[in-house]
Amino acid sequence: DVPNGWFIRYAHANGASMFFIVVYCHLFRGLYYGSYIEPRQYIWCSGVIILLLMMGTAFTGYVLPWGQMSFWGATVITSMVTVLPKGQLIAEWLWGGYVIKDPTLRRFFILHYLLPFIIAAFSIIHLALLHKEGSSNPLGSDFTGGDILPFYPYFVLKDLFAFSLFLLVFGYFIFYAPEHLNH
Repeated sequence: DVPNGWFIRYAHANGASMFFIVVYCHLFRGLYYGSYIEPRQYIWCSGVIILLLMMGTAFTGYVLPWGQMSFWGATVITSMVTVLPKGQLIAEWLWGGYVIKDPTLRRFFILHYLLPFIIAAFSIIHLALLHKEGSSNPLGSDFTGGDILPFYPYFVLKDLFAFSLFLLVFGYFIFYAPEHLNH
């Protein structure tokens, strides 16, 4: 019985899906244009870290409804770390004991709350690295000297236009088709 709880629920669920869609489009664009090649390899690595943090956030959020399937998913996925050296200790730390119970739920809730702030910090690092190296171009060649487009107004306006289109699509899913993505 939260005021406007329907909006919060659908914005959270569809926002997570849209965030993954945008990140995957960004990732495939980077693969296509070779953004992982020097001198932008650190930008690429920070983006991969952001993707891994997003996957961790999604997994901990998936486990939170705490039905039988999420219980099984938590067991299977957290057991995967046991293949690492000291992996059994890591799994037991994640579980909060020897099996998945209430301490696991508390830890996953804390991680699901904390990881978006870490993602935001890595996004700032990602942008700082981008400003250091500059944006790439469709040819993948690096220009020297002053033969590049300035960040403002060209890239800022392009990003604002893309963000406004995203808000239209996002608004459609929240207000007109909130369960279309099967949440």
